[in-house]
Amino acid sequence: MTSVYDFSAKSLSGEETSLKDFSGKVLLIVNTASKCGFTPQYAGLEKLHEELAPRGFEVLGFPCNQFGAQEPGNAEEIANFCSLTYNVKFPMFAKIDVNGDNAHPLYKFLKSAHPGLLGSEAIKWNFTKFLIDSKGAVVERYAPTTKPEDIKADIEKLLPA
Repeated sequence: MTSVYDFSAKSLSGEETSLKDFSGKVLLIVNTASKCGFTPQYAGLEKLHEELAPRGFEVLGFPCNQFGAQEPGNAEEIANFCSLTYNVKFPMFAKIDVNGDNAHPLYKFLKSAHPGLLGSEAIKWNFTKFLIDSKGAVVERYAPTTKPEDIKADIEKLLPA
């Protein structure tokens, strides 16, 4: 059975990163953007990361420019924005497509494993979130409007006490 650990992606610094590096951890995978109405969610994502990382949790951010061109920056600009504006310490990856023919294979897997409303696989907007259990299976999909703090209880159910 395929899991998120079967994929790799380039980090924001350009290094190929196997998601096997996160094996055994509960993950929240999010497509992000720096100029979106939901961008302030970076603060909540970082807070979740800081609070729950010691128990085996990671947020993984995937910048995407497919929605209203709200992630126009290059890797250095994205890294600076995340660091200086929201003090993001969770792993950020290189900008990808999440929809269409050029969608990253990880996102093709996530969308097919947990379709959205009415079975739609398309990502609707920035800050769509996927919760992954410690075995790499997709557990839940959350809309962009779902705030990170509203997911905390679901994350904690998957973490060791």
